[in-house]
This record gives sequence, structure tokens and C-alpha cells, in this order.
Amino acid sequence: MWDVIQRGGPLMYIILFCSILALAVALERLYALRRAKIDTKDFMSRVSATLKRNKIMESIEMCNNKPGPIAQIMKAGILKHDRPRSEIREAIEDAGVHEVPRLEKNLSVLATIAHISPLLGLLGTVTGMVKAFQVIQEKATSLYPVNPGDLAGGIWEALITTVAGLSVAIPTFVAYNYFVSRVDGFVLDMEKSATDLLNILTTRSDGYEV
Repeated sequence: MWDVIQRGGPLMYIILFCSILALAVALERLYALRRAKIDTKDFMSRVSATLKRNKIMESIEMCNNKPGPIAQIMKAGILKHDRPRSEIREAIEDAGVHEVPRLEKNLSVLATIAHISPLLGLLGTVTGMVKAFQVIQEKATSLYPVNPGDLAGGIWEALITTVAGLSVAIPTFVAYNYFVSRVDGFVLDMEKSATDLLNILTTRSDGYEV
């Protein structure tokens, strides 16, 4: 493997770095999104039951003990339980504005790697072909004819970098789309939970047991 990387020329090291970085980001996002995932329906049901009994502090504590963005936006709304509907909605929206970027963290890195890896491979192809033609030009002025072995180095570089660039770009692009779909799912859950919470807080009876 190391011999193949060396034959691919300097650009292979950049492509190799991109592959390691993409893998690290993918693993980090897998862990982060898995940790943030909760049973939204069950959690919402328990918080709703607590709020309907006017147990405000207990509801906040439930949110504190639950990881993920949904619990955080619900906490923001519950903290404004005694305010008008517009203020509760604003608090929830503000919390959502802070939580969504956390879900999307480093996804731009994956998108960048997915886009530049094929270009790096293409650049390696061009530089490899340039080397091959340089050999042809040098041999044309010498007494010795060009043979396939003379062109092997440039052709190796041209082909290996193309393959390496595509091999990094394809799985990275798939991973990026997967994480984007996961984030979209979180956002939908957040919007539904926010609407349900808003309705509960603005329709429940007055008088709070804290």
C-alpha cells in the first residue's frame, strides 16, 4: 500500500489526509448524533404528563437529564411557561437556532472533501500525463527509443490519483448525505415537539406546583 501511495506522487498524500479526516469526522458525527437521539414520543409524553400536573421544576429536571437538542428546546420553552405564547415561541426558536448548528457540526468538512477529492485525483492525472510526455520529449532527442517502462511512472501517477480521489469522494459523499438526512430528521422532531409543547403550555390550567 505504501508503495502504491509513493507511486501516486505528492498529491496522494493530500488525498490520504482527506480520507483520514473524512473518516474521523464521520465517526465523530455518528457518535454525536447517536448520543443526541432519544425516543421523542415517549419523552414528550412524560414531559406533557408532568406539565399537566403543573410540576414545572420536575419537567425542567427531566430535560436536564436528557441529552440532545429536543430536550434543550423543550427546556427553553418550559422556562418561559408563565409568559405569553409569543415569548414562549421565541425562546424555543432561539434555542433551536443554537442547537441546529451543533447537529450540523463538521458536515461542511465532509462536503468539501467529497468535492475536492475528485479534483485532486484529476490534478494528479494531469501531472502524471505531463511527466509521461516529458519523458517522450526527452527520448525523442536521444538515440534510444521510448519504451513502455519509461512512461510507467507518469501513467502510474495519473491512474492511481484518479482512483484514490474517487475512492475517497464516493463514500464521503454518501456519508455526508446520510448525516444531512439524520439532521433533517432531528429538525422535524424538534419542530413537532416545539409545537406540542407550545400547545400544552398555553392551554393548561393556571396555578403551578413547583
